[in-house]
Amino acid sequence: MMKRMQLVELEDLPWFPRILRDGGTAFLEVMVRKSGHAKLLVPTLERALEATGSTEIIDLCSGGGGPVGIVAEELAARGKSVTVRLSDKYPNPAAYEHARAASGGRVSGVTESVDATAVPAQFTGFRTIFNAFHHFPPAVARSILADAVRARRPIGVFEVVSREPLSLVGMLFTPLTVTLSVPLWRPFRWPWFLFTWLLPVMQPFVLWDGVVSWLRIYSVEELRELVAGIDAPDWEWDIGTIKLGNAPAHATYLIGRPT
Repeated sequence: MMKRMQLVELEDLPWFPRILRDGGTAFLEVMVRKSGHAKLLVPTLERALEATGSTEIIDLCSGGGGPVGIVAEELAARGKSVTVRLSDKYPNPAAYEHARAASGGRVSGVTESVDATAVPAQFTGFRTIFNAFHHFPPAVARSILADAVRARRPIGVFEVVSREPLSLVGMLFTPLTVTLSVPLWRPFRWPWFLFTWLLPVMQPFVLWDGVVSWLRIYSVEELRELVAGIDAPDWEWDIGTIKLGNAPAHATYLIGRPT
């Protein structure tokens, strides 16, 4: 497998317009929901929750809510009483309120900025990061995991996309899927029509960030290299892949918890 490349996604830039950033995360949530892939992550997370006795998830780098809302629905369908708190360095209160209402209060949001490398002590739940760990270069990614170790909080990192050829081929259709799916993005904002159908800037933005994301995804071997650099003698790491249905594609995951 080719080596991971640390390029720049537009949504990571502080000056990037929020209306576009929020549109990108809303698009990704629609795509994840339509694909059904998020539900395939649930058995791995469920086993980790049971092993740690956790009934609360503090989701880091949540963006617009994304996969964790779907995961919460599936856990509830399996009879697991788990609450979820969404958080992000750039909080999206409108998306959090939409997630709260859609989940019947099972999911809520933290409106203040939360740094994944230094999570405030009051957030004591099982930490998760869905489809966002690739944003961080190795030193920062290791700091996120090390912060969980220091706080003795279990953490689960999941990426639905991996650096497999099929995933990259699928991204080539992004301009079309962005154009057609914008009426489904929630919570809906009228400027998204402008920036998609009249001034088509959403399409190249989402395509660029999608390809860069693919290049930045950590492989299983690279995740193992990250945890090897953390002083955690009484910590257990589980790193692997999850088959995504019948397609020749896999999600990657990392579970860390105290022993």
